[in-house]
Amino acid sequence: MVRALGHARRRRGDDAGRRVALSEIHPTAIVEDGAVIHESVRVGPFSIIESGAVVGEGCVIESAVRIYGHTTMGRRNRVCHGSVVGTEPQDLGYTPEKSRPLTIGDDNHFKEAVHLSRGAKTDRGTVIGDRNYFMGASHAGHDSRVGDDNVIGHGTALAGHAEIDHHVVLGGVSAVHQFTRIGAYAMLGGVSAVIQDLPPYLTAVGMPGRVHGLNAVGLRRAGFSSDRRREIKRAYKVVYRSGLRMDEALDVLEIGEVSEDVERFVAFLRASERGIASHA
Repeated sequence: MVRALGHARRRRGDDAGRRVALSEIHPTAIVEDGAVIHESVRVGPFSIIESGAVVGEGCVIESAVRIYGHTTMGRRNRVCHGSVVGTEPQDLGYTPEKSRPLTIGDDNHFKEAVHLSRGAKTDRGTVIGDRNYFMGASHAGHDSRVGDDNVIGHGTALAGHAEIDHHVVLGGVSAVHQFTRIGAYAMLGGVSAVIQDLPPYLTAVGMPGRVHGLNAVGLRRAGFSSDRRREIKRAYKVVYRSGLRMDEALDVLEIGEVSEDVERFVAFLRASERGIASHA
């Protein structure tokens, strides 16, 4: 990592005598003293990287992006035009001394006008993992957690403390209520809202979002075998179609040999504090 000082391009020669950019910072960009960016980072016109921000190897910061202090970004992230990264939380009780970090992993793609808040109420702050795709104008609120390989649709909002596991798809203009969890390989339809936890492997749609069944297409695309999908479907039916109380259904699912997929399903349900999204 190098500490970027000034706005001019810094260059070095390679063995063939060509000039190679050490750190490509557009002359109109502002990189404050105290910001740390890798020598390979590209910063586009009119972008601002504040003191205290850390931007890792191979990142591309496009035009008119603002990266606030308290932000740490890993490698090969792309931040598109007009995005705001690590801004103050949209919380009426927020004060500057409550700032907590925004930590971003590797290989994420943040499209135009994405809005990411730093943390405010937990030591870990806001955490975004690897290989996520945030479509334009989407939002991650303070202290939210996003795992790996998720797709966040255009205009979709994650409220504070929302938790998204991995390989989740959130349709455009959807919303996730504060403190709500969405399990791995789940899918929320567009123009929908979840106010209770959406279990792994399932699909939901509506206002509020109600479960419509297994995310069969997503599971096939992820390489789940027919046997694995059959076991997950059986677990879904026991919980949602058997007429048993939740605790009774979970006890049934834990009888005998239990697959890893069903274990994940049961563990998610047992850990729910907000309750589980109901069936359509």
